[in-house]
Amino acid sequence: MKIKEITFVCCAVGDMSRARAFYESILGLKPNAPVGQDPYCIEYDVGAGTFAIERNPDWPVSPDGMSVTFEVEDFDAAVRHLRDHDVAFFLGPTETKVCHWAAFRDPDGNRLVIHKRK
Repeated sequence: MKIKEITFVCCAVGDMSRARAFYESILGLKPNAPVGQDPYCIEYDVGAGTFAIERNPDWPVSPDGMSVTFEVEDFDAAVRHLRDHDVAFFLGPTETKVCHWAAFRDPDGNRLVIHKRK
């Protein structure tokens, strides 16, 4: 088996309105389908993959259970944008030989990373 790319990542959230405000208003993601009145799951196309947020009592929120890395066009601009929205980084920003990255948490404590390949 050869893994080629991330196809789908699903993130458990405790408050759908709060999660949507974060992912849509701060990170700029757009739902890939019309969203109903009280959705339990919303999907976002990100490149060739899909990222989803889901509110489900059988899948509880865990601050250490998920992380996803988002490739960004302009790393420095992304760092500034997140800081402008009072998002704190718990690791980085860091530069390696091949990339720049920084890790932060969403409102439910899920780990997220912004990344830029060199």
